[in-house]
Amino acid sequence: MSLQVKVLISAEEIARRVQELGQQISQDYQGQDLMIIGILKGAVVFLSDLIRHITVPLELDFMAISSYGEATETSGVVQLLKDLDRPIEGQHVLIVEDIIDSGLTLSYLYQLLQSRNPASLKTAVLLDKPERRRTVFIPDYIGFSIPDKFVIGYGLDYNHKHRELPYVGVLEH
Repeated sequence: MSLQVKVLISAEEIARRVQELGQQISQDYQGQDLMIIGILKGAVVFLSDLIRHITVPLELDFMAISSYGEATETSGVVQLLKDLDRPIEGQHVLIVEDIIDSGLTLSYLYQLLQSRNPASLKTAVLLDKPERRRTVFIPDYIGFSIPDKFVIGYGLDYNHKHRELPYVGVLEH
């Protein structure tokens, strides 16, 4: 099977927007320490670039969740595969995720982490697919709103491949 990928968001557009998000987050958390929670594995590339543009003191932790398995559609069932290494009580927390589509995963994570009593809890996503939303959840920081297409690249995968692409593309069979 030959894969065709159509570029949806170029590497240059991503770099510009990630820098803007980093500046906005830095302004919003001025004078505060920040705990950033990256959601494995898809958010790693976005997270790595984003933290280089954040100028407030920060700590990193990671969570791994699954709602897709090897499918291109969410199963609607969220599984927690890796929890945080440290408590977040009393801390300013920012969840960094690659994409929000149905909203089920991010909504689940938000409720789970809110129950751990952080001082504040916000979310940042690189990509937002509002047409797919099945919950009322709006991230605090959004890189790009995109149409209802299955996307790969810049950390997002299809069947564990294509995360290394420097752009976000639409997979066409």
